[in-house]
Amino acid sequence: MKNIFNPIYRVDYLEGYSGGSNPYLELQENKSEAYVFGFEQGRADYERMNGKIAYGIPQLIVTNKVLEDFLLAGMLGMDIDSDGYNSFQIDVIQKWYQSGVEKYNPGQSSYLLSILEENGIELA
Repeated sequence: MKNIFNPIYRVDYLEGYSGGSNPYLELQENKSEAYVFGFEQGRADYERMNGKIAYGIPQLIVTNKVLEDFLLAGMLGMDIDSDGYNSFQIDVIQKWYQSGVEKYNPGQSSYLLSILEENGIELA
């Protein structure tokens, strides 16, 4: 990896990373080294959470944000809905959810629910 602090390199890297995170895009020819490296990193992150693209693109895409939501659900003791995710994704989600369950504190959960209720926010 070259100098990520170089603004030009960083822009190309982030553009490549974004492209690699999109399972419908393929690596384009004649791109900079930074773009190619970013694309490879983005694709590796995508496949780490969703499985190999060669095995098909799932109905729902798992991202870091989705995993954080499942972690939070586990921490709050909430049920989760895994409809639309494939078995590979469910394995990844289960690890994050279980990590949240291990940190579950019923006192915090009830406190948060009461705050949400006071503000008119209902959880489904």
